[in-house]
Amino acid sequence: MSNILRFHVGPRMSEAAVHNGVVYLAGQVPEDGSADIKGQTQQVLDAIDKLLTETGSAKSHILRAQIFLADLADFAAMNEVWEQWVVAGQTPPRATVHAALAKPEWKLEIVVTAAVA
Repeated sequence: MSNILRFHVGPRMSEAAVHNGVVYLAGQVPEDGSADIKGQTQQVLDAIDKLLTETGSAKSHILRAQIFLADLADFAAMNEVWEQWVVAGQTPPRATVHAALAKPEWKLEIVVTAAVA
């Protein structure tokens, strides 16, 4: 008997899994690849909020975030949106790296691990 809960299970991956009080999200990417970096960042953070709520967590419970940017020139603009979104005093450990993403129109992908609230 497994105590792993999976959310939005597809043939290739699940959008989220919860195990032992920890929420693991798949990398979240923007829905609208035509948006600028700020718009794409907001789309991704909205998707993260939705999944965290669905899995019993919240952005104030993020344990770790990994951000993949297609262009490091977008770092400052992405951070403007990120800093408006994170909870003051609850900012998680984070890594941001330059990466080739699966679709050329995507400007970023974010992976989050959080504690259940």
